[in-house]
Amino acid sequence: MIKIAVIVGSTRPGRKAETVARWVLEIAKLRSDAAFDLVDIADFHLPLLDEPIPPSQGKYANEHTKRWAACIAQYDGFVFVTPEYNHGTSGALKNALDFLYAEWNNKAAGFVGYGSAGGARAIESLRLVMGELKIADVRSAVMLSLFTDFEKMTTFKPAEHHTRSVESMFDEVVAWSRAMQTVRAPR
Repeated sequence: MIKIAVIVGSTRPGRKAETVARWVLEIAKLRSDAAFDLVDIADFHLPLLDEPIPPSQGKYANEHTKRWAACIAQYDGFVFVTPEYNHGTSGALKNALDFLYAEWNNKAAGFVGYGSAGGARAIESLRLVMGELKIADVRSAVMLSLFTDFEKMTTFKPAEHHTRSVESMFDEVVAWSRAMQTVRAPR
């Protein structure tokens, strides 16, 4: 069975990412074509990248990195839930991505963004990173507005049409994750 991680892409106090990610996971759990887990980068307590050897070498020195690598390695695909901070993704998510390399390779990803512009610019910044990590990102994305999907910009109340967007994004992530298994298969 395909395994997909819904990754909470913020560690900020008062973050909305966890609430959004749990909503995404609830929608995912209604599916039978993959197994879905919530992965919260805050649980890994990653400092700013502190590995002395580039991640592409796979020679991790720190226990926090080894634990993060073991978590990510088990998944076939990802859905990154990202806030938009200053026209980009969160520093915490970018840092978490930068810690690893091979664990990300030849897998699929989708995005759920939120912010004043629906997280669109954060998603676009992540698409650039995905290419370098050899992650195939899908076209469908979910963009949530702080103005219309959060009551008083705090309480998450997504419009109904977003559920269909999440389902479409998952259709693509699951299909691409399955396809990418053949790329990862030993030759």
